Amino acid sequence: MRSKKPILLVEDDRIDCMTVTRALKEINVTNQLEIANNGEEALAFLRNGNNTRPCIILLDLNMPRMNGLEFVKVARQEDLLRGIPVVVLTTSKDEHDRVESFDLNVAGYMVKPVDYRKFVETMKTINMYWTLSELP
Repeated sequence: MRSKKPILLVEDDRIDCMTVTRALKEINVTNQLEIANNGEEALAFLRNGNNTRPCIILLDLNMPRMNGLEFVKVARQEDLLRGIPVVVLTTSKDEHDRVESFDLNVAGYMVKPVDYRKFVETMKTINMYWTLSELP
């Protein structure tokens, strides 16, 4: 990522967190990775003025307490959070989830590949997009 701001990963699965961490390291993304285990934790992190605002949020949808779609609905209502790009990174291939995500103005919707090499390629694609994209 071109920005030196952290990346916020909102993910409840420890193995998926480790996979994202490993993939980002493998493709030489040096941004600090902050992890929230559900939408409530992510909102608490984002609302805490002591934390640096992330350059992007990588968001799982299926989580306990507050799932990804519930998180985006709340975040899009708050002025300080509205402009942070959100990329959904999920196992859900459900059309309803995809449509609702884009209705909530997510920047992208990626289905997590099971194969690690394909997962790394997905992360490369996300990184390349955010490196080339001109953000406000």
